[in-house]
Amino acid sequence: MRYVAFVHKDPDSIYGVSFPDFPGCIAAEASLDAAMDSATDALSLHVRAMEADGEPIPAPTPSEVIARNPEWAEEREGCMLVLIPLVRDLGSTTRINVSVDLGLLEAIDAAARQRRQTRSAFIASAVRKELRA
Repeated sequence: MRYVAFVHKDPDSIYGVSFPDFPGCIAAEASLDAAMDSATDALSLHVRAMEADGEPIPAPTPSEVIARNPEWAEEREGCMLVLIPLVRDLGSTTRINVSVDLGLLEAIDAAARQRRQTRSAFIASAVRKELRA
């Protein structure tokens, strides 16, 4: 699930990210890539807090609706619209069966060893990185 975010950058400022579907959920970083990563983390933490408070999590508003809704006209001014994935950390792992080419498996295992990670931790890290891309 991906949510629309506004990315703002004024001259001589850092990148700011906000979410129309989640007022108060923001991120700010010096580079665009770092801002996207921080926005993903901010969204995850914001949703976790809403769930802890028993608040409903809204479905993502379609980009087209946000792009033409006058309610968000001022916030849209001079910004980029980007999609940020909601990656929840539910605190429990689940065993899955995945098939990959043997050469790819060897490369995964070598990279995991180099980083002192398990195969599962390496794959989870790679998937998180890909979801943020």
